[in-house]
Amino acid sequence: MSSHFEKVKNYLLELGLEIVEENADEELVVVRDEERGINNLIIDCEEPILILEQMVMGVPQSDRERFFERLLQINRNLIHGAFVLDEESKYVLFRDTLQLQNLDFNELEGSILALELALVEYGDELASYVKAK
Repeated sequence: MSSHFEKVKNYLLELGLEIVEENADEELVVVRDEERGINNLIIDCEEPILILEQMVMGVPQSDRERFFERLLQINRNLIHGAFVLDEESKYVLFRDTLQLQNLDFNELEGSILALELALVEYGDELASYVKAK
């Protein structure tokens, strides 16, 4: 187990996130803090980067072109990370990557706060595409 993995886990605990799953061999943890909109956020130490990824919603079946266009517009305003699609374009995920080598507490906190802010600012709007039709 790398020292990066232990450092990341300590930062997550310091941030008050609940570790709901851990795979030390894969250097991967899943965390949540439902009050902040963080639900099954996967944090994966993949030398040389740290990957943060959370499923946000399913991709709507109608008005997909407008939905994808809006995702790109929203991404321009995000502080860290981006809304992305899975490989089959079935799900919208929030994804961010950080360098492990120089990772510090503030940087990881900034990425998690960016996820929280993105969900607060755009969650209802994105969900409206699913509810619309």
